[in-house]
Amino acid sequence: MTCYAFKDDKPRIHESVFTAPTAQIIGNVSIGAESSVWFQTVIRGDMEKITIGEQTNIQDLCMCHADEGIPLNVGNRVTVGHRCIIHGCTIEDGCLIGMGAVIMNRASIGRGSVIAAGSVILEGSQIPPYSLVAGSPGRIKKTYRKREEIEASIREMSEIYMENARAFQSDTFYKITD
Repeated sequence: MTCYAFKDDKPRIHESVFTAPTAQIIGNVSIGAESSVWFQTVIRGDMEKITIGEQTNIQDLCMCHADEGIPLNVGNRVTVGHRCIIHGCTIEDGCLIGMGAVIMNRASIGRGSVIAAGSVILEGSQIPPYSLVAGSPGRIKKTYRKREEIEASIREMSEIYMENARAFQSDTFYKITD
């Protein structure tokens, strides 16, 4: 991982967080316990604060950024799939953001929601809790009635990534030098 200060802001990353060697974390960024930031992800807190909760995984090739006055807040136990762009939005606890999704400024994703792969959540969109959203632009396709089931499924994804992060923090992951 490469960490950069920007102006007077330095990333604050809990000691238990796994950050891949090619991840870049810049400026006013806070990352909670047992989270993970995967390969070639950029978290750029140069214009506004970025907060990532506990047990959250930001997978490979993601871009996390925020504009001045529009912070990025990602809750606890959130999975952000490969190649997502999350920008100046709020993602509440226990959400799953599918691969390649884009979430724009001032959008809010309610607790326990699933944003399908490739979806685009337009600026200012308000997604209610426990929604399934798909498409470009994203539209609500379903509201989860059995909240315990979707919460368990998303929690399981978070636990898989925590376990994987622990493996990467052990001596089973190393650079080959010969």
